[in-house]
Amino acid sequence: MSQEIWINLPVKDVERSTAFFNEIGFHAVSVGKERAKLAIGQTTILLFPDEAFEKFTGSKTADTSESAEVIFSIGAASREEIDALIQKVEFAGGSIFGKPSETGGWMYGAGFADLDGHRWNLLYMDESKMPKS
Repeated sequence: MSQEIWINLPVKDVERSTAFFNEIGFHAVSVGKERAKLAIGQTTILLFPDEAFEKFTGSKTADTSESAEVIFSIGAASREEIDALIQKVEFAGGSIFGKPSETGGWMYGAGFADLDGHRWNLLYMDESKMPKS
C-alpha cells in the first residue's frame, strides 16, 4: 500500500482558491472548476467544490465562519519567510488570525485563514535555542 496522504479540502470556488494559493507562493494547478492540486512540500491537497466534497463524504462541509475543522501547520526556514508569507496572504485576500510572534524564545509563528476560512499555521523553530530537558 502506498503511504502517500492526499488531503481533500472543500472550497467555494476552485479557480479563485487556486489563484489565491499561487499568489501566496504555493504551487496550485487547477483542472477547471472541478478540482485543483495544491502541492506543499511532500503533501498534496486536493481542492474540490463544496458539492463534490459533500458527495464524497456523505455529509455537509463545516461552516468555517462558525468553527474550525482542522489547522494545517507548515514549517518555515526562517522568521523572515513567515513575515513575507503573511504579507502575501494579506495582499491576496486571506485573513490573519495570529500575527507573527515569538513563543518561548525559540519558536516564531503566525496563523492565517484562506479564502474559504480554512486555517493555516506557520512555524519556524530555532532548535539552537530550544530548551534542553
